[in-house]
Amino acid sequence: MRAAGTGGYHRPSEAVLASTAGRCRYASGTSRITYRSAPDAAFIHDVTTDAQRPEPDLQLVIFDCDGVLVDSESISNDVLAQKLTAEGLPTTLAQARHDYQGLLLSEVLSRAQEKLGRRLPPGWIEAYEHERSAVFRRELQPVPGAAETVRRVTAAGVGVCVASQGKLEKTRLSLALTGLDALFPADALFSAHTVPRGKPHPDLFLHAAQRMGASPDSCVVIEDTPSGVTAAVAAQMRVFGYAADSDAHALREAGAEIVHSLSDVPQLLGLS
Repeated sequence: MRAAGTGGYHRPSEAVLASTAGRCRYASGTSRITYRSAPDAAFIHDVTTDAQRPEPDLQLVIFDCDGVLVDSESISNDVLAQKLTAEGLPTTLAQARHDYQGLLLSEVLSRAQEKLGRRLPPGWIEAYEHERSAVFRRELQPVPGAAETVRRVTAAGVGVCVASQGKLEKTRLSLALTGLDALFPADALFSAHTVPRGKPHPDLFLHAAQRMGASPDSCVVIEDTPSGVTAAVAAQMRVFGYAADSDAHALREAGAEIVHSLSDVPQLLGLS
């Protein structure tokens, strides 16, 4: 879960959509996304992909963590639902994913308090994080194909990093528990908590690219939430929407090329 996140499609704000106005032509084949800054900030999405054509000048693949590398969304949101229900806000797992997935923890807190009509107790977020970590240690697993995909990307000489809404401590724990930590250098982990604005704004992805020495148009992002896809599009980066456990329609509408298996990614990038 992104710092606390959980699944529905939260339409990007007018300011975020306005920031993506213009045209972005991807490096692969004829893939492109075209936007218009009309008063309703609507956008047109037109993607065609030549899976056999190598990605020219691909320098970096940026992986989201929760729901892309580690299978954490159901765990995080189940704990969240239980905690909210205990506070008098009855919440199911499905409702938690719809209302909170992809949000920063601070945003989860604000939204939950608005629904509840009162402030949650001091230390509630810390208690949630503690319980979530305990369940992670018992149950967290890698997403199928994650390790193989990262290895194939790096074997092709392309850089990799992780950019998550979650705190760095959470990302490090998640990767360590699933055995994925060895695949990413310690300085290739990035958190929305270290930039002015989290997803759906582009700040995190632009920061990650800059720190990794890659230009935005040479990066590809793999995301599982519309807010993450919107952030990648705003950063002028090509983005795959991993839809094995997410709403493919919402990801596509946000601007992603849809994949249902991480194992397909290297071929789509022309790396195999």
